[in-house]
Amino acid sequence: MSATVQTVPEAATPSDNRRQKLRVFIITENDPLYVVRFFDVFFSEYPREEIEICGITIDRPFHEPMWDAIRRVRVLYNFWELIRQGLRLFGARLRGRSIESLAVSAGIRVVTTPSVNQPEYVEQMRTIAPDVIMSVAAPEMFKPPLLGLPRLGCLNIHSGRLPTYRGMMPTFWQMLRGESDVTITVHRMAERLDAGDVVATQSFAIGKRDSLDRVIKGTKYEGARLFIKVLRDLRMEQVQSSPLDMKQASYFSFPRAQDVREFRKRGHRLL
Repeated sequence: MSATVQTVPEAATPSDNRRQKLRVFIITENDPLYVVRFFDVFFSEYPREEIEICGITIDRPFHEPMWDAIRRVRVLYNFWELIRQGLRLFGARLRGRSIESLAVSAGIRVVTTPSVNQPEYVEQMRTIAPDVIMSVAAPEMFKPPLLGLPRLGCLNIHSGRLPTYRGMMPTFWQMLRGESDVTITVHRMAERLDAGDVVATQSFAIGKRDSLDRVIKGTKYEGARLFIKVLRDLRMEQVQSSPLDMKQASYFSFPRAQDVREFRKRGHRLL
């Protein structure tokens, strides 16, 4: 299935021969099943002569204790699907597969914190001085001190068309509502969730009878390449932003059991 890319028109800029590397700091969550696939691509393909990854923070899923996260996702899966996902997690741990291990292998500094909004963490980011903070499934909302810190702002990647599919599990909701594709969106972060100006979008096709597992994996791979393009354009000062019309905004929370039943009735699968 092919993907198409849409970006805001770019203006001509001077040669980048003397440009410094773009300093990027990443905030993400510890997900060895799906988010890790974003970093499989990102760490292997980002241009090191143009972009310097000056650190990464890897938070807990949903920024909550492990057992709370397990209870949350239990709503999605039936018994055998839960067993299958559990075996996947066990296999990932057995192989030492994680975002942290990928980062360490790439020589990227891992910065830990109980909360990205702690004053001590914000001061640490001030010392690191990234040009941009990159959010990839970051489970915490950024407060103004962190949002305002990077010279070029904070950017987030969201697997949904904004502002229609703000909130959690946008891939699930687009499939449930019969969309023909997922809209991967890179946008500037604001105090209001998923409300910042759009920088770039890319579509990823959804099959008539598809699996959430396949679509999420695909959007992670394509999203990594889209984010690399955005960072390269940002370095060249070729990024422009398109504001959202928040009159058209909606918000989706985590799916309930009845939502999952409707998802299956549509002919889709979780795995």
